[in-house]
Amino acid sequence: MRPTYDHEPFPTSFGDPLPHESAHLHVCGEARYIDDIPEPKDTLHAAIGISERAHARIKAIDLSPVFAAEGVVDIMAAADVPGKNDFGPIIADDPIFAKDEVRCVGQSIFAVAAETVEQARRAARLAKIDYEELPSIFDLDEAVKKESFVIPTKTLARGNSTDAITRATHRLRGRFRIGGQEQFYLEGHIAMAIPQEDGQMLVYSSTQHPGEVQHQVADALGVRDHNVVVHCRRMGGGFGGKETQPALFACIAALLANSTGRAIKLRLDRDDDITMTGKRHDFNMDYDVGFDDDGRIRGIEFVQSARAGMSADLTGPVADRAVFHSDNCYFLENVKIISHRCKTNTVSNTAFRGFGGPQGMLAIEHVIDEIARYLQKDPLEVRRTNFYGVDERNVTPYQMKVEDNIIHDIVDQLEKSSNYRRRRQEIDQFNTTSKYLKRGIALTPVKFGISFTATHYNQAGALINVYHTDGSVILNHGGTEMGQGLFTKVAQVVAGELEIDISKIRCSASDTSKVPNASATAASSGSDLNGMAAQAAARTIKNRLIGFAAETYNVSPDDVVFNKGTIQVGTETLSWEELVNRAYHARVSLSAAGYYRTPKIHYDLEKLAGRPFYYFAYGAAVSEVIVDILTGEHKLLQVDILHDVGKSINPAIDLGQVEGGFIQGMGWLTSEELWWDKSGRLMTHAPSTYKIPVCSDWPEKFNVKLLATGQNREETIHRSKAVGEPPLMLANSVFFAIKDAIASVADHQLSPSLDTPATPERVLMTIQSLKQQRSVSRQTKKVATPTPVS
Repeated sequence: MRPTYDHEPFPTSFGDPLPHESAHLHVCGEARYIDDIPEPKDTLHAAIGISERAHARIKAIDLSPVFAAEGVVDIMAAADVPGKNDFGPIIADDPIFAKDEVRCVGQSIFAVAAETVEQARRAARLAKIDYEELPSIFDLDEAVKKESFVIPTKTLARGNSTDAITRATHRLRGRFRIGGQEQFYLEGHIAMAIPQEDGQMLVYSSTQHPGEVQHQVADALGVRDHNVVVHCRRMGGGFGGKETQPALFACIAALLANSTGRAIKLRLDRDDDITMTGKRHDFNMDYDVGFDDDGRIRGIEFVQSARAGMSADLTGPVADRAVFHSDNCYFLENVKIISHRCKTNTVSNTAFRGFGGPQGMLAIEHVIDEIARYLQKDPLEVRRTNFYGVDERNVTPYQMKVEDNIIHDIVDQLEKSSNYRRRRQEIDQFNTTSKYLKRGIALTPVKFGISFTATHYNQAGALINVYHTDGSVILNHGGTEMGQGLFTKVAQVVAGELEIDISKIRCSASDTSKVPNASATAASSGSDLNGMAAQAAARTIKNRLIGFAAETYNVSPDDVVFNKGTIQVGTETLSWEELVNRAYHARVSLSAAGYYRTPKIHYDLEKLAGRPFYYFAYGAAVSEVIVDILTGEHKLLQVDILHDVGKSINPAIDLGQVEGGFIQGMGWLTSEELWWDKSGRLMTHAPSTYKIPVCSDWPEKFNVKLLATGQNREETIHRSKAVGEPPLMLANSVFFAIKDAIASVADHQLSPSLDTPATPERVLMTIQSLKQQRSVSRQTKKVATPTPVS
């Protein structure tokens, strides 16, 4: 059943808060995911045999017990791959099946196809593998010391940071550790491959990048790309974890389907999913900063060490974006950033919402907070002191001019609407009388660059078909739907362009045979790119209809006016359906492709200089927390957010993205902890041990507003701004509110040494450390205990 909308039939284009196009299906349990697709007759089920060692040579492997297991039909290993045994998205260092050496626990060694899921999974555990243990690297410092990198180190520099730091009135050095994060999508990795005629392959993949899956499957099979079609109607969440890594599972399914001639479904068990797939990169952030009495940064140096894991995957661009966002909203005149991309014997880390930006931004916010506590100032005061200017002090370290700076206005509005000053006073009073419960508050800003840093990905295509019998429209574009509402927004764009009700438009599944060479739905660019491509296709059809009507009725094209489902042609009034039908009978094409490429962007990959982003999205958040200093437990009491989405295409969806992004960011910074044992085995590989936020973590007061005056100065789709990733960094305010509460234990005379995630255990240890130091007076005007920064 098609949804009914609680609004007038028009307008249904830009700015209307329509429900998600699949909301009615989600609520009723009728939304079809890959595991819901009816399986073809004789479908086999696959499972993967994975490494149990972090780093070892495979001396011998006996798969005969696997083949002898009940229900087993086929086995696939490295020697059986007819094409390329690799699925690395940038560098060919990610084998589909390990051959002679394994480099992490969970690496794929072989795959088995059996009649049932249970038979396949049981059989995959029966292999006898003789390993020769090799030295492993798990620690980032050890990786840096041994120069174990997946790609070479990069350095970004402006000015003379060393001299500026030395000459500054004050100086601080330190280290800040930032934890990783599991994507924990509701729908795990899954692929189904169905052999077609003449050696072709149809692949259903839960992927943010169908085009890349198509290419990798074709390479693995040793066939041309046009022999592989990849199809994805929707994902049950992605968050970056389904950008590159679905290719592994699609390749394995396709290889087994090709070998057996039967359909293959490969759905990972949740434990295997978390064990085998990459996470958000964890970082060590070393810093050395010089500043004046006002807290203005005169010079700063960062050494960023990112955990790539066993292979490169997307670590290069992730680490680049961490460098690009090490300024956040702050002008850094003299700066040097060294970026190490560390190779360790852990699972290969990958994209995650924010793509390195959150780590870079969190590090500079930590430095700002440390400066403020050293100078005994409100951190908000120090933040304002260092903000980018509007007409000066507005060039980033990578030489991009900040032309649309509105952070001053956003912070001013939020400070006032949230009663930040009054609440800070109330919190100070509360903490003086409350012995075991301490409150804290923080206001943090966000400036996030929008565009793929790989310039060639900033392009998109769309295909629109109009049916002459009833005027209905089928819309296809290169973006994928993972719950974020992209299909709804793009449909609204087309409805607005054609001036028809959105009920006449249906979005079809992402399909590589309809829109080729599509970029990943990532980098918060889905609406920007695909919305513009769809608009271009809609305008092509509209212009054809205008030309047809003008010629047929002998009027000027300016006299053909589309308006709410009707078309005024001179003195004649036609319905949309009438015009489309007449155009068809006059042999006017009712199908059009659209294309868009982002303008202005460019940068030097090696020098890390240029304009990697089309524009910036801004926001700010105030968070208030309460901490139990006896247990380290903490609760989020109130959140106030003001976020800039430009001119919103769909405020309801945008608000949902802001709320969801914030909560996911809060989980990253407070409860989601990845822990490996000494042998390199991930122990937090299930919901029982890995804790994402739940309903009870929702703040008691959650005030979210979109900036009323928001408008993109760049020519994006309807002057809107991206909203997928930027809200996640609003959660920085939660972490620094917790830190603020902890600092009250020592009367704000000491700065808590708190890393992320701020779990109750880590918070409690920090509190105990502060209590131990409490009797020692703070040594003012002295460099903090240094960590080497070279």
